[in-house]
Amino acid sequence: MPADMNDYFKKKQPNGGGNNKTPNNNKPKQGSNGGGGFQAPSWLFGVVAIVAAVIFFKPFTIINSGEVGIKVKTGKFDETPLKAGLHFYIPVVQNIITVNTRMRQVIYSNQANTLIGDDYKSRSTLGSNNLEGGVKQSRAIPVLDKRGLTVNIDLAVQYQLNAETAPKTIEQWGAAWEEKIINSKVREVVRDIIGQYTAEKLPEKRNEIATAIQTKVMQKIDALDGKPVRLASVELRNIVLPEKIRQKIEQLQAEKQNVNIAEQQKERAKQEAQKNAEVARGEAERNRIVAQGQADKIRIEAEEQAKANSLISASLTRQLLELEQIKTQGKFNEALKVNKDAQIFLTPGGAVPNIWVDAKGKEQKAISAQ
Repeated sequence: MPADMNDYFKKKQPNGGGNNKTPNNNKPKQGSNGGGGFQAPSWLFGVVAIVAAVIFFKPFTIINSGEVGIKVKTGKFDETPLKAGLHFYIPVVQNIITVNTRMRQVIYSNQANTLIGDDYKSRSTLGSNNLEGGVKQSRAIPVLDKRGLTVNIDLAVQYQLNAETAPKTIEQWGAAWEEKIINSKVREVVRDIIGQYTAEKLPEKRNEIATAIQTKVMQKIDALDGKPVRLASVELRNIVLPEKIRQKIEQLQAEKQNVNIAEQQKERAKQEAQKNAEVARGEAERNRIVAQGQADKIRIEAEEQAKANSLISASLTRQLLELEQIKTQGKFNEALKVNKDAQIFLTPGGAVPNIWVDAKGKEQKAISAQ
């Protein structure tokens, strides 16, 4: 039997059995084939070291939609922005800064407003206190009017960082680019425009002022090199006047309203007078028409009567008149048979009708005799 097999069976025998009186106190050597612990392969240590380095250094970042990444290599900004997705970099040598490019809003007002930011935390190290992508508040803009009175202007400005030029913008303007670009330009334009008006004229010229502010701010920001910011809107929210000026304006408005009421009453009275005059003119015209109608009627009747008389006159002859006189005389003769006291006076020529006089009474007979 081979020697190695003999050794094997010797090890398997109990300490008290067999003819071998030598105690089994031989221990296997470290690393021998006969026993010992598990020895890990050398490549496993390399894998563990790599995983530990990845966890510790984290050489990657994830950029969300509405953000861009700026790769910085040994302090120099890469001009090409990194879009949404997974991006790797070399730790220590490189770094990726995440910048928010969503629409932002800044409110210039002294009134309390609720500021709403993103629902998740951005990993950007630039402007981390500015509620990126949400709303932030700044104090109202104090300006001097044309006479040197202080007026506070409330504005709401919407804008967003230009994603294509974000690396150059951050490199040139730094993390405080909002203060340097938006805030400074807005305040400059507002002071220039409001300074052209007196405080009393500001409420009256509100629309004109709002249009001028938005136009000027957009022109100044668009004129910047590389167009770092896209300006969406500039809204004039409120014009806060000094208390004395506000009271004076309210008083003038009340007086103006009273004047307007008086003018309205005057206009109503004028309209009522015109209405009454129109009614009177209509009534007079109606009366004139009626009178004219009556006059025309009389004139027409007179003309017709004249025509009839003319026709009658033309138809009368001497023989016809004598005949009519004879007929009338005959009627008188018949009447005398009934009333014998009557007296008849005949006019020669028949130009005047015969006159019948009843002489039955004494007084009448005396008058007739006279």
